[in-house]
Amino acid sequence: MTAPTRTTGTAFAGNTSAGTPGSSAELIRAEEPVLARNYHPLPVVIARAEDVWVEDVEGRRYLDMLAGYSALNFGHRHPALVEAAHRQLDQLTLTSRAFHHDRLAGFAAGLAELTGLDMVLPMNTGAEAVESGIKVARKWAYDVKGVPADRATIVVAADNFHGRTTTIVGFSDDETARTGFGPFTPGFRVVPYNDLAALEAAVDETTAAVLIEPIQGEAGVIIPDDGYLTGVRELTRRHGCLFIADEIQSGLGRTGSTLAVDHEAVVPDVVLLGKALGGGIVPVSAVVARREVLGVLHPGEHGSTFGGNPLAAAVGSAVVELLATGEFQRRATELGEVLRAGLAALVGEGVTGFRVRGLWAGVDIDPALGTGREISERLLDEGILVKDTHGSTIRLAPPLTITREVLESALKSLGKVLG
Repeated sequence: MTAPTRTTGTAFAGNTSAGTPGSSAELIRAEEPVLARNYHPLPVVIARAEDVWVEDVEGRRYLDMLAGYSALNFGHRHPALVEAAHRQLDQLTLTSRAFHHDRLAGFAAGLAELTGLDMVLPMNTGAEAVESGIKVARKWAYDVKGVPADRATIVVAADNFHGRTTTIVGFSDDETARTGFGPFTPGFRVVPYNDLAALEAAVDETTAAVLIEPIQGEAGVIIPDDGYLTGVRELTRRHGCLFIADEIQSGLGRTGSTLAVDHEAVVPDVVLLGKALGGGIVPVSAVVARREVLGVLHPGEHGSTFGGNPLAAAVGSAVVELLATGEFQRRATELGEVLRAGLAALVGEGVTGFRVRGLWAGVDIDPALGTGREISERLLDEGILVKDTHGSTIRLAPPLTITREVLESALKSLGKVLG
């Protein structure tokens, strides 16, 4: 990759002739007095995007190697997804769940079939899906398992990232996420990730569920040992509790399979989905589960005004149709090998270690070369957008539509930055 350059007028299909609202620097300064400072974004102001490319307000083009933390698995403005959204916008956008609408049944049926489960609870954001999964697990524990009222527990893994609500940060061990937001919801037990013995010791007759990420994304794309997910499935069956897989980042093609648990042919009781389910267009999330589990909910016990709205259902159905072809799973698998080979060549040349599953990588940079933030800023200067996580680790998660040539060029740019 070369440094960011201005694009020609044909670089993007959309209208690029609108008046510039201000320079990047001016727009960043304009945010400061009016936006809560809960993010520390890289200093780029994106105005247009198509497929794997984005363009800032000055017309400089960048390669998106983050893909919205997997929300943009199909790239920016995928034609099939944009068409589905436009078509639905001309018909119906919102009813609330006070009424039925004509897109919901097809969306739910398609998503259930794609995941090999029975029923769908549609929501909006990933955190909503996790919160909903927690509520459903507790209700199931009381109604089906027979746990005494208000005694249900859920076992989670250390270094997890499931969202930002007060309940969820309460069982996080990230002090930045936790400090200043207590008191926290009780009923959670934290055990080391990838440790079946610790998990076994934490599960008892009060356990409603084990909630884990099949691959821990925010922690640095941490991949468990082979057999860990199979062990979690066997353990939860034996103890009569639910296995809830948070596939919000890892699911929907990212790892080379529809779900990350598919790599071990594991079928959880509950799968939590989000991000890519909205196709990079609207927020869409879902709890997908066995009928016995979601069947514990009755009218009035849970809901969402926007959950499963017609626009979300139309886009979500189009996402399911794309994944049903298997094309994106195959691309992630094949290009994942390119990603692995490119990173392996950089070990000892600034990279101290890496983890790859499909088109998803956590890359540990020699701290002597800079923090993850500093490396991300240097890549920004080369026209590549990535994001750091803890310490000197960066994450790579390009859209699954990226070509081999563009991916290899991006890896060369990473080598240049580290050289």
